Amino acid sequence: MNHPFLTLFVKITIFSLMLATGINLSLEKMLSLWRQPVLLFRAFLAVVVLVPTVVIVLLKLFNLSSDVMIGLALLAASVGAPLTTKRSQMAGARFRYSASLQLTLALLTVVITPSILTIFAILFHGIPDKLKILEVAQQVTVVQFLPVTIGLLLQKFGTKYAEMIARPLTVISNSLFLVLIVVASIIGLPLLLKVWGLPLIVIAILVIVSLAIGHFLGGPDDDKRSVLAIACIARNVGLALFIAVLNNMQEKVFPTLVAYLMIGSCLGIFYSIWNKHQLKKETNI
Repeated sequence: MNHPFLTLFVKITIFSLMLATGINLSLEKMLSLWRQPVLLFRAFLAVVVLVPTVVIVLLKLFNLSSDVMIGLALLAASVGAPLTTKRSQMAGARFRYSASLQLTLALLTVVITPSILTIFAILFHGIPDKLKILEVAQQVTVVQFLPVTIGLLLQKFGTKYAEMIARPLTVISNSLFLVLIVVASIIGLPLLLKVWGLPLIVIAILVIVSLAIGHFLGGPDDDKRSVLAIACIARNVGLALFIAVLNNMQEKVFPTLVAYLMIGSCLGIFYSIWNKHQLKKETNI
């Protein structure tokens, strides 16, 4: 797959996912979280501050290759994953809080992603030369902020049309995302040997600690615990891949992104099963 086509395909996929997010998750739902400043602060502290901080600590503690470092930096900066709400519901969470958090993060990614990447660029030598941070900010606006905003406006002022296209758009965008993951896996799986051993251990530690951060900061309500735990590990792999393609280093970071996607999904499923069991036990008490 040549570079221009891959770039275009990733752009279309992220744009459609974010447009579907804006159409399916209303502004009113997003504002429900904004009306709870303490809850909003804890969510941002967990997802935007503490998880990237954990990545920084792990990169300082362990001697990882520059390719793995950049891959983890991209994941730390890529918040607001499109499937966060669905994954949170699998863990037994209610729709409103997870939808509000996902939409809020999706809108603010245009500021969050370049800011986090700038911090990594300052702390780790080599990253400034490989990441076009200002261009990233412009492209994130196009593929993430713009479609979410269009979706919200369409839902607000063109409800009839929004209802007509919401379901087919969701199916199409999810299908494109699945194809993107399959393509990334086909390209990245043969390269997984590059992250075998220590990098996989570091990624597993990152996922486990991120789940713990979200779980404890999301309390005392177990429903919100699960939302924040999943939001912490649900990094926007598609956006991270897009930034990698933009900087012509997709082959270097594919293995790290694929490894994180696999480990994050597996441990996320175990957490979801455990959390659902906990919620069921409390219900029966």
